[in-house]
Amino acid sequence: MAAQPQNAEFLVSARPDLIAAREEWLRSLKNTRRLAANTLEAYERDTRQFFQFLTGHLAEPPSLKDVATLRIADLRSYLARRRNDGAGARTLGRGLAGIRSFLRHLEKQGMANAAASIAMRAPKQPKSLPKPLTAIDARRVVEKGEQLNEEPWIAARNAAVLTLLYGCGLRISEALNLDGAALRDASARSIPITGKGGKTRMVPLLPIVHRAVEEYRTLCPYELDAGKPLFRGARGGELHPAIIQRDMQKMRGALGLPETATPHALRHSFATHLLGRGGDLRTIQELLGHASLSTTQVYTGVDTDRLMEIYDKAHPRA
Repeated sequence: MAAQPQNAEFLVSARPDLIAAREEWLRSLKNTRRLAANTLEAYERDTRQFFQFLTGHLAEPPSLKDVATLRIADLRSYLARRRNDGAGARTLGRGLAGIRSFLRHLEKQGMANAAASIAMRAPKQPKSLPKPLTAIDARRVVEKGEQLNEEPWIAARNAAVLTLLYGCGLRISEALNLDGAALRDASARSIPITGKGGKTRMVPLLPIVHRAVEEYRTLCPYELDAGKPLFRGARGGELHPAIIQRDMQKMRGALGLPETATPHALRHSFATHLLGRGGDLRTIQELLGHASLSTTQVYTGVDTDRLMEIYDKAHPRA
């Protein structure tokens, strides 16, 4: 992994042997397992926070030997500390997953026993469902005329990005990682998308997607060459997800949309609306790039909730 910034936030509180083992693990996650950048960042942060806890827990920076002989009580103390600091069940579960992954890596190298982390139960996760937009609201969000930026090319850019999220079900990172040569052929019916874990899937293209991207190309003041990002920031550099998220936040207020109307909610809307129109789960799984069908099945709950809402409003005896 690239060297972390040398400030207090990123300093790892641990002995040199443990730091070296952790760096080797992170490299293996990136180069061998090819985990997504966001997952790598989370694992790096979670193990760093765990080492900081151990420094206080042991009254000195932990060594490889200290981590190799962890007990369930140590892990429970860590989770209790994080919970007291305000961490929720999802954050705690992800943090435990990172620690467990590191210990399993050490166990394979013959340097630790991962039994304690494997035996430790993750905190019970709250049951939550995706929050899709209605079809009408989703269409409003992706229209160029509804974008609030005064620069026509930026309004067209935002509309094109959001159209890819709703029209193709892309993650925002997948849309922003598109190459400048992508989507030039208006007759193309699909496009290869590289998603989590470096896995590639074919995603169908609607005519409205081609039109939105072409309008952005026409208005964009920068050369959108192959090898450079398709979507650019105001100064021509890389477009960051936070920019789209911020502009979507402004649109929520202007259009009277709920707080759950985020860029990622357009991906949820893509899946939910397909399911509501008769799409089958296996196909939707492929379109979304989910590794497991169980991840996609959450949308059946969303659709059932919507059906019950309609039933409650429409049935005379409801």
